[in-house]
Amino acid sequence: MTFGTGVLIAIAVIIVWLIAMYNKLISSRNGFENAFAQIDVQLTRRHDLIPNLIETAKGYMKHEKETLEGVINARNQAVGDLETAKKDPNNAGALEKLGSSENSLSSALGRLFALSENYPDLKANENMMQLSEELTTTENKVAFARQAFNDGVMRYNILRESFPSNFVANFFQFKPAALLEIESEEKREVPKVSF
Repeated sequence: MTFGTGVLIAIAVIIVWLIAMYNKLISSRNGFENAFAQIDVQLTRRHDLIPNLIETAKGYMKHEKETLEGVINARNQAVGDLETAKKDPNNAGALEKLGSSENSLSSALGRLFALSENYPDLKANENMMQLSEELTTTENKVAFARQAFNDGVMRYNILRESFPSNFVANFFQFKPAALLEIESEEKREVPKVSF
């Protein structure tokens, strides 16, 4: 083998490696973007259930207009922030805003469910029970989808920052991805122990 052939082989190996790294970064980025699409499906379902919940509660909670309006406003804000985040799931500011609006929506729903305890007829309403169950199921699906998204973001960021793939990532300007953090009040509550 001549020197020229050795150089050509080395260049070919480097080019194949660069292509493989680039494709791996693209695959990883597409993976977390797909995971965000799953979050979108579940959050959209959650947002679609809320107007039905409000309509069911309205008949019973005539004096709780402020609470009902709070849920509606929080839902509308969350829907808008989800639309913004869908355009670029790699935008840290949009994800932070979405997480914040989803936290506000969860708080507003928590107040609604707490107030519904004062209305036994509402609590016993079959439609309200079904909507509450569907909302709870959807909340669980959101949590699983968010976990899959955050796992995908973590894998992408590790690949993007690891040596030697970081050279390819920097050259082609692969930006870091942000996690989606939606705090649940239950997670922060201290368990109560009584004897």
